[in-house]
Amino acid sequence: MKIYLNGKFVDEKDAKISVFDHGLLYGDGVFEGIRAYDGVVFMLKEHIDRLYDSAKSICLDIPLTKEEMISVVLETLRVNKLRDAYIRLVVTRGVGDLGLDPRKCKEPTIFCIAIPMPPLLGEDGIRAITVSVRRLPVDVLNPAVKSLNYLNSVLAKIQANYAGVDEAFLLDDKGFVVEGTGDNIFIVKNGVLKTPPVYSSILKGITRDVVIKLANEEGIEVVEEPLTLHDIYTADELFITGTAAEIVPVFEVDGRVINNRKVGEITKKLREKFKEIRTKWGIKVNFK
Repeated sequence: MKIYLNGKFVDEKDAKISVFDHGLLYGDGVFEGIRAYDGVVFMLKEHIDRLYDSAKSICLDIPLTKEEMISVVLETLRVNKLRDAYIRLVVTRGVGDLGLDPRKCKEPTIFCIAIPMPPLLGEDGIRAITVSVRRLPVDVLNPAVKSLNYLNSVLAKIQANYAGVDEAFLLDDKGFVVEGTGDNIFIVKNGVLKTPPVYSSILKGITRDVVIKLANEEGIEVVEEPLTLHDIYTADELFITGTAAEIVPVFEVDGRVINNRKVGEITKKLREKFKEIRTKWGIKVNFK
């Protein structure tokens, strides 16, 4: 495996960063998880746009243009001869001292990894619980920034692990269900697709946006509104979305069984449409 690191490709064993890098010391940086399907990098422009928005929000200047960053991703796949892959693109604040002042970091660290990886949670239905860990409110650390600080999600995942289930759903400080540890939440009720709004404590997921667009194209009504635990427990269908997870049905939440543990018709239709478009909505890698 070849890893892109600060302008060149190195062997995996040589892909090293400094112990003084603030991405390691403080979680100070941003990243994107991206997928390639049959040589097409799915929604690559949108991922790069979000990366640069996240960086701007935390005053992190990326030394590459968006076009250059797109080339980094494409070249990482080409060098590794990967047509289907999960890609992790990371920009840290860079090397500084043991203080947290970002002015001490003179140049960001940039690296890109591409590996073969099936859907993170599989394709069968999963079990989830709601956890005591609350999603950070937007006035504390806005989840719209895809930063390297994922401890909030890690703590929630630990609770799911102890409970022996696949995923954890987090509530916000008002008690609304907002998202999973690394995925957005959708329910279907009486034929209407519902998902928490972007102004709540969620990441505006790329796959989330794709699902909303596909639903609109299929004539499925989409409503973005806060969801309560009651909404989750009584849903006709429930699924989560994310780049790593793709689209995964949820069959049980806090012991409440959803749709008799069967994939719902709307979920099934959206998964089928997603598989149809994922090699069309993106940028193609030139392997020649």
